[in-house]
Amino acid sequence: MKYEYTVGKYLLDRLSELGIRHMFGVPGDYNLAFLDDVIDHEGMEWVGNRNELNAAYAADGYARINGFAALSTTFGVGELSAINGIAGSYAEHVPVVKISGAPTTKVMDNGLYVHHTLGDGKFDHFSRMFQEVTVAQTLLTQENAAQEIDRVLLACMTEKRPVHITLPIDVYNKPANKPESPLHEEVATSNHEALNQMLAELTPMINNANQPVILAGYEVNRYDNRKELLEFANKTGIPVTILSGGKGAFNEEHPQFIGVYNGELSAPYLQQRVDDADCILQIGAKPTDSTTGGFSYDFTGKNVIQMTPFSVKTSDKKYAPVTMKDALSALSDKITPKNAEELNITPLKAQINQTPYEAKEENIEQNRFFERLSYFMKESDILLAEQGTSYYGAATMPIPKDTMFIGQPLWGSIGFTFPALLGSQLADMSRRNILLIGDGSFQLTAQELSTMLSQKIKPIIFLINNDGYTVERAIHGENQPYNDIPMWDYKKLPEVFSPQGKSLTFKVKTETELEEALTAAENNHESLTFIEVVMHRDDKPDLLAQLSKRFANQNA
Repeated sequence: MKYEYTVGKYLLDRLSELGIRHMFGVPGDYNLAFLDDVIDHEGMEWVGNRNELNAAYAADGYARINGFAALSTTFGVGELSAINGIAGSYAEHVPVVKISGAPTTKVMDNGLYVHHTLGDGKFDHFSRMFQEVTVAQTLLTQENAAQEIDRVLLACMTEKRPVHITLPIDVYNKPANKPESPLHEEVATSNHEALNQMLAELTPMINNANQPVILAGYEVNRYDNRKELLEFANKTGIPVTILSGGKGAFNEEHPQFIGVYNGELSAPYLQQRVDDADCILQIGAKPTDSTTGGFSYDFTGKNVIQMTPFSVKTSDKKYAPVTMKDALSALSDKITPKNAEELNITPLKAQINQTPYEAKEENIEQNRFFERLSYFMKESDILLAEQGTSYYGAATMPIPKDTMFIGQPLWGSIGFTFPALLGSQLADMSRRNILLIGDGSFQLTAQELSTMLSQKIKPIIFLINNDGYTVERAIHGENQPYNDIPMWDYKKLPEVFSPQGKSLTFKVKTETELEEALTAAENNHESLTFIEVVMHRDDKPDLLAQLSKRFANQNA
């Protein structure tokens, strides 16, 4: 019997409430019938990926721009292929809804040895694996579906991390009642007593500081506190630096922005300004080895006020529940504005070499490439930088106002940004998306170029062809074969993956050839632009050259 309103439609309606307009994934016999509902849902578009891992990466990129994302795969083989991508979303606080189509309830209850299982009659192995990388999980039944869908989605909304839904193939089409009211996020609120105590005890600490500094991170982006951070900086006058994972959290053209902090690998002025600060307001920032020059920062917890999404901490006290948003707003009105001259603020713009870039008839080198790219960027662009030479070249490259930056410095799964580009571009077709990715990373997830061309999206892709794993060579095994990869004829791939698709392709080796490609890319509004940039395999951005030595020592 076919019902007018079903569990599957309920789930899709709730996902639509979150602003999700695309469903990523790969079909399999345990989710095929549910995908019919996806196709028929007027607010949802199916985006079939080339494999489940790519689907998870695409959902991650989509959620970073859109706020939330969803993907659907089949049971066992499909969900395990996706789990690496979900783990990255969990590590970096990206809210993704993972839907796994499962065998029928009868099959599972009877413990039958069906395909895509381990042949032991047990069906909870994989959902238990997902418990480690999701904040909520559920197995839907006809009786619990509506309640459980709402429960896990609210957890996804509140904690900004992935959730896992197991949807048996005989449950999606069972009858359900339409939602009676919209999903209401259980918005975290501050305890007034804790907030007032924080203000009373921390306001004097900040006011008495002679050289305070703000150190911001990626949680400012995830919890949408960019506006509050900007107002806090404007009202207090305190200089702002960020960890590279938080690029985009603060306007890098702002007169109080002093650069991207990388511990001892920072520019001398920036390192001294942070390490010698007598009060560090650490806002949504988690120092990791990849973002602090291998833990080479020299400040201590005694000087740090740490603002997390739901609490404020010092070395010996915690104020909770106090949200980052409330803490920033309340402190903005209490702190005495600082004098810019007394604070020794040298804006990033004043630290940069102002010599105009002029293309030369010379081979392209990493540092010159990123210098040129900084002029190519525009306000409101979305910049994706793959872990490796691309990320560490872009990490300290100035980006314009309102630019969003996507990287994965904590989880660091190579190949992530290529499918993530598909997601981020579909999330907002009005913004220009620019991807920087190395040849080694690209070869892991290159199939998704087919999906991009079929979706007719128009990003600009810079493929850095430096003949293998340059970042790994820098850490260990410079001439070892495991750091080599086969050479591909990259510029031909758009035609191979989609003979009917439109693309503009280039292969450039010199600065003048790059200039011609950039001009063409800027004027190309009709198709995807694919630029292969050939560089020497041992050429590295300055930051990576220094950091790789620290990683080598750390691994010894």
